[in-house]
Amino acid sequence: MGSYVPSTEAERREMLKAIGLTDYRELYRDVPEKMYLDEPLNIPEGMSELEVSNAISAMAAKNKVFKTVLRGAGAYDHYIPSIVKYIPTKEEFLTAYTPYQAEMSQGVLQSIFEYQTMICELTGMDVSNASVYDGATAAGEAAAMCRDRKRRVTLVSGASHPDTINTVRTYCYGTGDEMRIVPMKDGKTDMAALREMLTEDVASVYIQQPSFFGQLEDATAIGEMVHAAGAMYIMGCNPIALAIMKTPKDCGADIAVGEGQPLGMPLSYGGPYLGFMATLTKHMRKLPGRIVGQTTDSKGDTAYVLSLQAREQHIRREKASSNICSNQALCAFTAGLYMATMGPDGMAEAANQCMAKAHYLAAKLCEIPGVILKYKGDFFHEFVTEMPRQDEVLKALEDADILGGLPVEGGIMWCATEKVTKAQLDKAIEVVKEVLA
Repeated sequence: MGSYVPSTEAERREMLKAIGLTDYRELYRDVPEKMYLDEPLNIPEGMSELEVSNAISAMAAKNKVFKTVLRGAGAYDHYIPSIVKYIPTKEEFLTAYTPYQAEMSQGVLQSIFEYQTMICELTGMDVSNASVYDGATAAGEAAAMCRDRKRRVTLVSGASHPDTINTVRTYCYGTGDEMRIVPMKDGKTDMAALREMLTEDVASVYIQQPSFFGQLEDATAIGEMVHAAGAMYIMGCNPIALAIMKTPKDCGADIAVGEGQPLGMPLSYGGPYLGFMATLTKHMRKLPGRIVGQTTDSKGDTAYVLSLQAREQHIRREKASSNICSNQALCAFTAGLYMATMGPDGMAEAANQCMAKAHYLAAKLCEIPGVILKYKGDFFHEFVTEMPRQDEVLKALEDADILGGLPVEGGIMWCATEKVTKAQLDKAIEVVKEVLA
């Protein structure tokens, strides 16, 4: 394959001429010159299998795996039942590709259908797609769903995850649309500012529930305000919190999106994860990616098919609102397996333990002189504290095999999940107390 040439030099010249270019490098004119590779890469000679194994093991040994994790900010250290780790590694799932031929892919299709069904139950929405790349991508895709000829502006709460804000901004830049940031107040969306910013050109409003700083938004009131202005309402959700909170649909959301990592995926130093997307029936045909449906075959038996497959790279590319043509099938299968294993009661128990342990940690930390809560509103399992000597505190925690909270503007953002024990929390509290004593 290394010597395979898909086209001749003459054919390439003809294609360049058809698009008004003279050299293929003009295709990359937006890329800075300093990024061009004008000389071959300095790649060393190949290694044997044993040498590769030793090199990879040496690199892996540099990773630090903390016994206690008190940090979240979008990726959370939840307990994963052993069956959720085991089944997705079976080769029929691990090596499966896109289910184009339904008759050959019934198992994969059913797994996606079950995932979609559970996402709909979790969000209260009518229809879910088969997932997209991650939660930030899902937010960008949702914003694209909402735009029309007259409404091209997307409002994003400043209390959302910074990565999500940047991803939506990139989407808007690519389509020539505008994103505006709604100011934050007390760790949440500034309601007064949002009301002023809901002009006639606003297509949608995205908020995160809970906010990036862990605060619980008044999601229902925001939904009423957004709809009164004629815009669409997008909620970015924590799937574990949804087990005990009002569903996005009950809050008036048109689209529910979020990061699916808490649903059975390990932290894994940043991925792969998946973005879930669900919406109301009336918006179904704007949903990017693919949707698996249930039907019957010629014998009357249950069967599964790709009911909706936008595949914008095949048709209507110039009118497409999305170029998402794939999904995170293995991660979606893992998420579905996690939800099925935990069940509604198990997920609610995990959510309640997250909330209880986070509130315990917050209360005990605030008993230490100099430590106060930065935001006073209700929170789920993340909160921000102001404290002196933050760097010393985090270093002392690290020395005690504890990953402390994330440094943010004005303080440290802590997180507790059901996985951390009371003894681990008490140990962390004692470390903080000793440093600040």
